[in-house]
Amino acid sequence: MPDIKKFAHLVGSIPLNSSEEVFCSVCDSIGSHIKRLPDGETGERTKWIFYQRQMLTAHPAMEPDESIPKFEFKQWDGKVIREVQLLKLKNDVDLDTLIFPIGYSEHAIESFKDFTRLQSEGKIPADVKFQVSLPTPFATGYNYVSPNGRDQFLEIYEKSFGIDVAKIMAAIPHDKLAVQWDVCQEVLIFENYYPDRSENYKQEVYDQLARIGDFIPADVELGYHICYGSPGDDHVVKPRDFAISVEISNGIIENVNRSVEFIHMPGTYGEPEDAFYAPLSNLNLPEDCELYLGLLFYNDQAGDAARISAARKVVPEFGISTVCGWGRADPDRVPSLLESHKVTFG
Repeated sequence: MPDIKKFAHLVGSIPLNSSEEVFCSVCDSIGSHIKRLPDGETGERTKWIFYQRQMLTAHPAMEPDESIPKFEFKQWDGKVIREVQLLKLKNDVDLDTLIFPIGYSEHAIESFKDFTRLQSEGKIPADVKFQVSLPTPFATGYNYVSPNGRDQFLEIYEKSFGIDVAKIMAAIPHDKLAVQWDVCQEVLIFENYYPDRSENYKQEVYDQLARIGDFIPADVELGYHICYGSPGDDHVVKPRDFAISVEISNGIIENVNRSVEFIHMPGTYGEPEDAFYAPLSNLNLPEDCELYLGLLFYNDQAGDAARISAARKVVPEFGISTVCGWGRADPDRVPSLLESHKVTFG
């Protein structure tokens, strides 16, 4: 395996105008230090899963659940980011035939055309794979759907996601493809963020992550991005340390039925004490599973170096990344963020 310390991981979203601009900007800067390249989640995916909220709001099978108050979506310091009217399935819907038009496959297939063309022109290195970053079903289910009937919704929505993922698998050559599941709402469940957490929440999370892992054929690379959110360019919950990220990552490895090629886990800003990184000693990844740690922040090269040094006291071998995608950040930050990755490689 190549020296993973010389590689960067891009979580997904990049605030540029098109997949072509994303591909070229990244490769011009750090193309020799990446294994996988996302399309930047441009256009209607810029606000991550809000795209799914719009789809569900317009869908004839869904309606607002006016029997419960709006959900206050807050970040770690108590700031209310938005109030959300939760949705529910209508009572008269035929659940046996209901399939939601998820839509990620259309974007992936279209972006891969640009990827293929640019790779054939030598603008994307030949050994780089096209990365499709996808939200888990729990993301939409917990952010936008009422607890009244959420289990039914999730069953149908997950099935619909499987159909959408199958379209990606049929259209893109498997040796050119990597899929990353974005594990955010699951982290918030572990952090007791939602008021209706079940007693069996841990196994429910692991079972879901295993099922969607099984959507991905064994000859396609599979990874998971552990996420504390970034809707206001800040954490939804600020991690106290790496303990929950490690626990979820270990649970993924123990429960997923196929290989996992990479795991990404976020740190936090500032220069935490060594105790913040101590839980990394409990991480149990297979030898061939790459670890990427989100330790880079905008315009903070000294802090980046301090965080990387602290983490390597505990786990010497990892690639580097930011804590999350950049899609809701200022586009003017992109060159500096890419440069921050280059600096760490010397």
